[in-house]
Parts: sequence; C-alpha cells; structure tokens
Amino acid sequence: MSVHKAITLHAQKQNQDFTKFTRLDQQREEYIQEAIELCKAGKDFTTDKINEVTLQINVLANERFIPTRKLVTPEMVRVYVESLN
Repeated sequence: MSVHKAITLHAQKQNQDFTKFTRLDQQREEYIQEAIELCKAGKDFTTDKINEVTLQINVLANERFIPTRKLVTPEMVRVYVESLN
C-alpha cells in the first residue's frame, strides 16, 4: 500500500471517529438537558441514557485523541438544578 493511500485511510478513520464523537456528545447533552428539565419539574429521572452514551464516548477516547467525559449521577443533576435557583 502506498504511503499516500495509508495516510488517506488514516485521515478518513480519524474523521469518522470525530464525527461519531460529535454526534454522541450532542446526544449526551440532550439527555442531560432532559434530566435537568425532569428534575426541575420534580419528576423522576435517571442518568442511565447519559451514562450509556458517555461510556461510548470514552471507548472512542481510548482509541483516538478525543476527550473523555465524566459519568453523571442523579445527585449531580440535582445539585446543578439547585444552583439555578
């Protein structure tokens, strides 16, 4: 395989991974916002969907130079919502 072809394939893989990270990070933010809104309304919520996406992001981060994300607990959401008041 030529060097040019190898570099092109490597760049394509990096681009795919970064696109996937961007999509997952946006989805994570949407799930966080959903949990915040439910907490504000005094309704039950979980952080399961947030953390499922977070784990997918962190797997990607282990393979590439992509930032990791922290797992979110319900307490973290409650503390954030309380800080808004």
